Amino acid sequence: MEKIARVGIGVIILKDNKILLGKRHSNPEKADSELHGEGSWSCPGGKLEFEENILDCAKREVLEEAGLKADKLKLISVTNDIAYGKHYITLGFLCENFDGEPKIMEPERMVEWRWFSLTELPKPLFIPTMKLIDNYLRGEIYKGD
Repeated sequence: MEKIARVGIGVIILKDNKILLGKRHSNPEKADSELHGEGSWSCPGGKLEFEENILDCAKREVLEEAGLKADKLKLISVTNDIAYGKHYITLGFLCENFDGEPKIMEPERMVEWRWFSLTELPKPLFIPTMKLIDNYLRGEIYKGD
């Protein structure tokens, strides 16, 4: 096991008081996450690439995964995610300004995008997404583990 912490990015996209969540493929190899999450619902997001600007990463992931052009992102969450022998520090952003309609850009990884009320979230949620939403609803950037 490589003992190194990596940086992940998650983006809450809100429209009309609803959050955009995507359902990950149920096959672990296709869900493509070191933190697993196959069959779970998650915000757009991914891994920060070497020498990439954090905001550029968040915008890139939203475009690559959901086909949306994100604008005016705000940092709202930092989580410490350790699972399956992997360690990620996940930076969560809020996006209320975007262009386009969500669409499946990576059908091999995500099977659908859907809008949900923040009071009626689907289950299961991807663990980093669950923590990101919890921080957003509490209005706190970081909650000690």
